[in-house]
Amino acid sequence: MIDLPVVPAVTEVKRKPDWLRVKLPVGKEYAQVRSLVDTHKLHTICESGNCPNMGECWGAGTATFMILGNICTRSCSFCAVATGRPLAVDVDEPNRIASSVKLMGVKHCVITSVDRDDLKDGGSIIWAETLQAIRRESPITTLETLIPDFKGQWDNLYRVLEERPEVVSHNMETVKRLTRQVRIQAKYDRSLEALKRISEFGLRTKTGIMLGLGETEEDIFEAMDDLVANGVHILTLGQYLQPTRNHHPVVDWIHPDTFAMYKEVG
Repeated sequence: MIDLPVVPAVTEVKRKPDWLRVKLPVGKEYAQVRSLVDTHKLHTICESGNCPNMGECWGAGTATFMILGNICTRSCSFCAVATGRPLAVDVDEPNRIASSVKLMGVKHCVITSVDRDDLKDGGSIIWAETLQAIRRESPITTLETLIPDFKGQWDNLYRVLEERPEVVSHNMETVKRLTRQVRIQAKYDRSLEALKRISEFGLRTKTGIMLGLGETEEDIFEAMDDLVANGVHILTLGQYLQPTRNHHPVVDWIHPDTFAMYKEVG
């Protein structure tokens, strides 16, 4: 019998198609955002999540601030944010975020956070204090919050909703069939319940789903039906990009024509 060499398996990172292009981080606005983030010791999902659009957004003078540190208690297979034991809550973070928003002259501020399942309040107190601080420092700024599911502890959710941000988003991230594979500590139905409660609170409700993880058109249509049934007002669809070889692979590159079809159906 002939001994054959054993070759270790390597996850292939699919080459991006021609229609996916990003701008390099250059320009005065980019430098200003970079300086503010460094000076105020802020976290952004742009950096922590290895977002490929960071150069374009920062170059336009915008950034999505991430509160409650940059270490998440969950380990979603698509996400580049570090997983582990988070550091203690930084009680001065709301003030630093608010000061930066004022200095940047931000008209529409987007705030997100890591999941803090280690905290009894799920981080909702810092969430509320951050929104309050921005309202004080920059009352003309509209607020959009991308919040976690707070493990279904709805009192923590309502603590954030009581600040009445203009838009409240909680991302489904993927379709029902792939949720356990992509978001192992999350639950599809719990996320739907969170969105339903946000909508019933009278706030503009938003969610997002990544495409290219192995979903089918039927999966997307099912998700759309579920979102409508639970009062969601805004749905964003975007192409999933694999952060590293250790993350969930890109199964499909979704053509712009397919996105246009989903928009028409929506």
